[in-house]
Amino acid sequence: MFEKTIYKSILSNSFTIPVKVTYWDGKSAVYGNGDPAIELIFNKPIRMKDIYNNASLALGEAYMDGKIEIKGSLEDLIASAYENASSFMQSNKFRKFLPKQSHTKTKSKEDVQNHYDIGNDFYKIWLDRSMTYSCAYFQTPEDTLETAQQNKVDHILKKLNPAPGQHLLDIGCGWGNLIFTAVKDYQVKATGITLSQEQYDYVMKMAKEKGLSESITVYLMDYRDLKDKTFDRITSVGMFEHVGKENLQAYFQQVHHLLKEDGVALIHGISRQQGGATNAWINKYIFPGGYIPGVSELVNHMTTASLQLVDLESLRRHYQKTLEIWHANFIANLGEVRKIKDERFIRMWDLYLQACAASFKASNIDVIQYLLVKNSSNQLPMTRG
Repeated sequence: MFEKTIYKSILSNSFTIPVKVTYWDGKSAVYGNGDPAIELIFNKPIRMKDIYNNASLALGEAYMDGKIEIKGSLEDLIASAYENASSFMQSNKFRKFLPKQSHTKTKSKEDVQNHYDIGNDFYKIWLDRSMTYSCAYFQTPEDTLETAQQNKVDHILKKLNPAPGQHLLDIGCGWGNLIFTAVKDYQVKATGITLSQEQYDYVMKMAKEKGLSESITVYLMDYRDLKDKTFDRITSVGMFEHVGKENLQAYFQQVHHLLKEDGVALIHGISRQQGGATNAWINKYIFPGGYIPGVSELVNHMTTASLQLVDLESLRRHYQKTLEIWHANFIANLGEVRKIKDERFIRMWDLYLQACAASFKASNIDVIQYLLVKNSSNQLPMTRG
């Protein structure tokens, strides 16, 4: 009974929308004013000690294990908790346990492969045909996911303004759509690096099928090991979130080192305008070693590395929509997912996709493109258009 009283105290002040909570004894309460569109069901109690150690980890695991059920939009529920300044999602007292991280070259490879090498067949089920696994760019509300992903690649390449014959490096090249487009549309040479064996194999195979092998080089390697080369253009999309807080300065110094004197770099990644953060549940189950840097933290590292910031653009709402479409694709193809993954994995990814969409929706996290030049390069057009 005492534990239930604590639950009520926490949950009654956690949301900006009315929520119905049904407890393990079958009794229910509505917190907030109005008719609730969301019901939070506790099939079993969760130890308060676990919630106080880290609410994100405790509740995430409870959802994976079926101790918690949600009727209605999980995305809206989590976004509401982020939007409430007094919520357990915002309180440091519910984040006493924070994961220890290591970003040695061996550990970084292990972490990347832990996420990206769970099977191309899995990602093909819910990504678009280009296998692009980063924020899309919706130029119109009618854009399909595939169109919006190509928009994003085009948006990046236009900002870089590459010339035929130049050499582009993509740090963390994913499944290769950016370098394929750069070679095809801009007649550049492209080098991609990745730590994912499955991504490496896929890019090599597709480069051959597309007839682009002579213009594309791909390395299965750590970005820190790329030496004795310089590039006219550098892109890095969704990469710096993996390098660790302690390695961010070295990451941008490496960008500076690899960039030619009049070179241009486009760094695209998840940032927080409120400052850097980790999430214990995502760190344990989704992105081991992940760290979301603060915007001011990143800009300080960029300028300390003698890189000049010439353009900054937030795509936060674009990533919210991207994740919502990924989640819709995931749910629409659960039959295919169940052929290769178990129910706990499915609940884990259902939570991951909706929680990330909620975090962007509530401005808890952002995704920003940083356009950088070396020294005082004046090679770029004067306007973004």
